[in-house]
Formats: sequence, C-alpha cells, structure tokens
Amino acid sequence: MIIVRQKPLEDILSYLAPYRNVLLIGCGTCSAVCFAGGEKETEEVACMLPLVAEAKGQQLEVRAATCERVCDWEFVEPVLNGDETPDAIVSFSCGSGVNLIAEHLETIPVFPGTDTLFIGATMEHGVWNEMCLGCGDCTLDKTFGICPVARCSKSILNGPCGGSHDGKCEVDDEIECVWVKIVERARTMGRLDELGQYIPPKDWSTSHSGGARRLLREDLRIVEQQEPTEAAVGEQA
Repeated sequence: MIIVRQKPLEDILSYLAPYRNVLLIGCGTCSAVCFAGGEKETEEVACMLPLVAEAKGQQLEVRAATCERVCDWEFVEPVLNGDETPDAIVSFSCGSGVNLIAEHLETIPVFPGTDTLFIGATMEHGVWNEMCLGCGDCTLDKTFGICPVARCSKSILNGPCGGSHDGKCEVDDEIECVWVKIVERARTMGRLDELGQYIPPKDWSTSHSGGARRLLREDLRIVEQQEPTEAAVGEQA
C-alpha cells in the first residue's frame, strides 16, 4: 500500500489562488485506508476549503468526486466526463494519480492534495510503517521476508552495523533494528546458518537510479486491430 498524508488546507489553497471552479478527486484505495484522501476526507475538504478561502478574500466553487483508484484511467475518466469543466483539479491520490491525470489533461492544471510518503503496511489503527523501497531487485528470499533495504536506516544487506543498541537503531531510538528482527526470525525458524550466505551488492539500475521505470507485459496488452490499407488489400488479392 502507498502511504500518503493530507496536505494542510493552507497549502492546497495556495495552489488555487488563480482559479474559481475546482474539482477534488479522492482515491478509494490507498488514500482512503490512510484516512487522507478517501471519500470522507475529500468531502470534508470540499466543505472546508471555500470557508477558508472566503476568510482570505478568495471565492471558490468546489465539488468532490471519489474514484475506486486514481492510478487507473478507466476509473478517473467517468468523473471528468461531466457537463462542467473545472478550472483546476486537486487529486487526493498518491503522486502517481496526480501524474496520470496530468498526462491526460493538457490544459487543466492538476495539483496534489497529499504528500506521498512510502510503500508500507498498517501496523495498528493510525500507524503505518515503511516496508518496501520498490528497488526492483527483491532479495526477501535471503532475509526471511524482512527488507533491510527499506527498513534498515543504512540499507545494510549483510548483518547489523555496530550502532544498534538494545534492538534499536542508532539513528533513532524509536526505530527497531531490522537486523535484530531478521536474526530473531531466522532463529525461530531454525535457519540461523543461512545468514552466513553473502548477499552481493544490489544492482541499483533496477531502481529509480536507472530513470523512470516501466513494466510491460506483452501477454496482457490489448492491441487495437487496424483497418487494412488499400495496398494491403491489393496484396492479399
């Protein structure tokens, strides 16, 4: 899950100074789980934003809509096919959703309503921890399902550094030393000897270091059939 945090109303309002008719788009998936941009939160902002704007001398007409997920255009497109074209859009999705809308709308400005933080998991109500860096070269088979790349402050692949103390990281006493967790899990599973296997340096070209990434599955693509040209028809004849 992508963890996001809603931006302050003042920040959102600062984007919208030149505009009057604004559409807020909520995301019913990750943003909703984070209580940052689902239907409830987006409707709340739609109610509050005009009031905050009016106090600052701005006039805003705000409407809200929520998609099942904003990172998939087939869910976003119906929301934008209404009779009224907005002057600006604020997306309460992750940054991926903001990018996707901007890719499809050439003339309408699109702004983020959230800060995209990390790929994580819900630990308890209101608490999310980072779990994955999206490095593109997963080695969780060697660390018993616990990621040192994302969860170690130094991304160390072969055992803990000398700075951990009482199971905590030297960077912050609130951060658990992930290598303590890895070792304890290996011990519980009776597989401590496997930690002696050396993990070579990562190939970071599979991460964002190699530029914007793309996944292409030819077996899943739907290629539109083109009408045969006159020349092609003649050749067939």
